[in-house]
Amino acid sequence: MEKLQFEFAAGQTAASRVVAGVVASGDLEVLLEPAAPGRTTIAVQTSVDGYGATWKALLERVFAAGALPAAAIEINDNGATPGVVRMRIEQAFEDAAQGGQP
Repeated sequence: MEKLQFEFAAGQTAASRVVAGVVASGDLEVLLEPAAPGRTTIAVQTSVDGYGATWKALLERVFAAGALPAAAIEINDNGATPGVVRMRIEQAFEDAAQGGQP
């Protein structure tokens, strides 16, 4: 198990708390909670060691514009591909914008 921490610029506070995905073989879950405006923090717990640089590069692309809402995000990964990671993060923000409703 590896634990990673990241922080990125963000917009206003996310609208609600949400859970996207499920921890299972080759997948992950994203837990998103509203945070103070301007910053998003991300804590990643992954079953795959040695991919810190890959996580950093992927998350930098997702959060590059700083336009996503501010949130505290916890990602629990069980070997998901970068495409699944991005999809789950986007799903979490979309669900939060809808008030936590799927």
